[in-house]
Amino acid sequence: MNKHAKNTIRLGVNVDHVATVRQARASASPDPVEAALSAIKGGADGITLHLREDRRHIQDHDLERLSKVITVPMNLEMAVTPEMLAIAQRIKPEWCCLVPEKREELTTEGGLDVMAQEEKIKKFCEDLAAAGIKVSLFIAPDLAQIDAAKRCGVAAIELHTGAYAKEAWNENETKELDKIIKAAEYAAELGLIVNAGHGLDRANVGPIATIALINELNIGHSLVADAIFVGLEEATRRMKHEMLEARDSVLEQ
Repeated sequence: MNKHAKNTIRLGVNVDHVATVRQARASASPDPVEAALSAIKGGADGITLHLREDRRHIQDHDLERLSKVITVPMNLEMAVTPEMLAIAQRIKPEWCCLVPEKREELTTEGGLDVMAQEEKIKKFCEDLAAAGIKVSLFIAPDLAQIDAAKRCGVAAIELHTGAYAKEAWNENETKELDKIIKAAEYAAELGLIVNAGHGLDRANVGPIATIALINELNIGHSLVADAIFVGLEEATRRMKHEMLEARDSVLEQ
């Protein structure tokens, strides 16, 4: 019997940065679709990709090709815009995760401010749901934002772990981890699926993976960095192992 058989934590692998390397030379490789298939071989439970408005990494044709070949759920990250809504309605990924987006940022810098644009986001979520797409909102571990997400009728939230990752190994780590724990507990009480991600790597993933209410971690950059040395299949396998071992340590208590 698999020692992790009762373990439910999932790993979503983000392939954006494979496309970033490709776009640096505007060439055909490395191919994010091939990367996704390698990650699935390594144990990925889902594939995440962010189709940005400026198309800086993932391209429309990547989305088209990926939708036809992967055997695990696709999680399409996107901004709340009419263009992205039309693309999602056509491709019909299993999940869409709505994220904030700024042209000048290197990566998504913070959570979506649901409270500031609640009516717009709620209508957007309703349109996605009408197309049979489950929706998640990428938000900071803030209880008021979780309340707003619940009012939007989404199935899940993804807690932004960037502040925790930035503070890992210093005196503020516990404070940031506590915020995530409290947010996960609160969201679960409201009936929301709780996912998390941003800035996680094999060194800091353990404390997040031990939070029993977290369903899935979405990880990209650190996996692609590790893949330079060991390949993405093995990098995925190692990350999944770290997550499962951390979760098992809690289940065994």
